[in-house]
Amino acid sequence: MPVGPGAYMFPAWDMNQVYADTDVFVSLAKLKNHAICGLTLSMKNLYGCTPASIYGGDAGVDEPNENPNSNRAAVGHMGNRAPSKSALGELNPGVSHDPGYRMPRVISDLVAAMPIHLSIIDGIESIAGAELPRATTRSVKPGLLIAGMNPVCTDTVAAAVMGYDPRASRGEPGFPKCDNQLVLAEQRGLGTCALKLIDVRGVSIEQAMYEYDA
Repeated sequence: MPVGPGAYMFPAWDMNQVYADTDVFVSLAKLKNHAICGLTLSMKNLYGCTPASIYGGDAGVDEPNENPNSNRAAVGHMGNRAPSKSALGELNPGVSHDPGYRMPRVISDLVAAMPIHLSIIDGIESIAGAELPRATTRSVKPGLLIAGMNPVCTDTVAAAVMGYDPRASRGEPGFPKCDNQLVLAEQRGLGTCALKLIDVRGVSIEQAMYEYDA
C-alpha cells in the first residue's frame, strides 16, 4: 500500500489484503497517552495493522516469518533492522534511531497509505500516563466518545480535550519525548490540527475537557 508523495520513512507498507479490499476503514481507538508517541489515538492505532511477520524483530530476512514471536520495535521504533526483503525498506536507513523521531513519521506514513474513513475514540474509561497499566499510569473516566471523518482532525480534537495544545512542540505537554504526529500529518496535507478550522459538533471542547496531566 503506497504512501505517496512526501513519505517520511517508508515508501509503502505490506499489509493484509483485506485492508486493500475494505470499502470503509474504521479506526476504533482509546483516548490515552503513549510512552513514546505522547498520544495514541486513531492514527497511532494503525501501527497494530503492520504484520509482525514482515516488520517484527524476528521477521524473516528474505521472506516473512509466519510464526513471529517479537514485536515491531526493532524495525519501527529504533530502525535497528530492515523489514523482510519481501517489502520495501526505509527511504533513508539510519537517518535516526530515536523512537521519538521515527514513530510520529511512521504514523504519518501509515495514515497516508491507509486512509481512515471514520475515527472513533473511546474515552469513556481509559488510562493516563502511558499506553499500558504501569506504576506511572492512573485510571481515568472522561465519559466521552469522539468521532470524526478525518483522522488528523479527530485526533486534534481529542488532544485538545485531553488538555494539550495540538500544535505543541517536542518537550511540551502531550509530546514530552517525541515530535508532534499531528503537525507532521498536517504538513503532509492529511488534515489540519488548527482547531478553528475544524467543525466540532455536539459538546464543545471546553465542556468536554478532561485534563490528562492534571
